[in-house]
Amino acid sequence: MAGNVKELTDRDFLENVKTGVALVDFWAPWCAPCRAQGPVIDKLADAFAGKAVIGKINVDENAEVANKFQVMNIPTLIIFKNGREIGRLIGLQQEADLSASIQKALL
Repeated sequence: MAGNVKELTDRDFLENVKTGVALVDFWAPWCAPCRAQGPVIDKLADAFAGKAVIGKINVDENAEVANKFQVMNIPTLIIFKNGREIGRLIGLQQEADLSASIQKALL
């Protein structure tokens, strides 16, 4: 994972999304589309460093959060603002679309 991507767990998830804007990638290492999404997440983390939290949570190791947000397919990318889900994208996403969604959330 890139330096600016936060690796989230069941234990620290809420702390990382409770204030400001966060994009969380729900993924698993065995998922090919998830692995393809990884470099996009890394770029976004660099682009939005200091403005938004860009995080990844492994659904195999952190089922509590995945269940809480009813993540049924991966990759699922959820945008949070002040702890509340404001957007959800399922499947492999383009960098431009994710960037626009984060920008909108920051307004």
